[in-house]
Amino acid sequence: AVFWQERSVMRSAFPLYIVDPVVVDELMPIARYSGLEEIPRGSIFHALNQKAVAKRYAKEAGKPYESLRLVVVHMGGGVSVGAHEDGKVVDVFSAFDGDGAFSPERAGGVPCAALVKNVLLREKYTGKGDQCKAVGKGGLNSYLGTNDMREVTKRANEGDAKAAEVKQAFLLQVAKDIGAMACVLNGKVDQIVITGGIAYGEDVVAKLKERCGWIAPVTVYPGEDELLALAQALCVS
Repeated sequence: AVFWQERSVMRSAFPLYIVDPVVVDELMPIARYSGLEEIPRGSIFHALNQKAVAKRYAKEAGKPYESLRLVVVHMGGGVSVGAHEDGKVVDVFSAFDGDGAFSPERAGGVPCAALVKNVLLREKYTGKGDQCKAVGKGGLNSYLGTNDMREVTKRANEGDAKAAEVKQAFLLQVAKDIGAMACVLNGKVDQIVITGGIAYGEDVVAKLKERCGWIAPVTVYPGEDELLALAQALCVS
């Protein structure tokens, strides 16, 4: 009882706010279709950082965020690519639910038929282990035993052919996701915005510009400052 009383006091003394949580859902209706009626596509992505950098770009460009059509790419432990239109993320690769490019820790969009045949039917992985395999031990971890892109780059530069190929595969998948979201915006993209820890890699950014720069100009905000994003959102509100 004391616990709940204390919580009640805290609620009255310290207001609680939620700013762009990972499950923010602004998808347009047709983006929810997955191919199976009982499994709609979801919207679980790096909303806080995506929205923060999108608004940062809008401010620097001197335009309202709600007037821009952006493709925002977050590359960290997980990867999410979203289409921002009229101030909403109208479509996005759901980073946590096995969608889009693989990342340092997540498997991304594994071919579902092969997954069922080789994993589920063989019962090699069951229950919670399935999710851990796909979410925590997938992606770079699965191929190279590390979730650190800096380590992958180091290996590749030292002549590790597999590390070099896995890195190129990662970049190809992210580029494909950018192209897909450009199509969501009917090819009318004002800017591609790249963020997240992996965006510190100049070679990573250069390769993405090489593949996608023809779609729209590219702006890079490496890293993620989620505490700053929270503070800025609260100040605005």
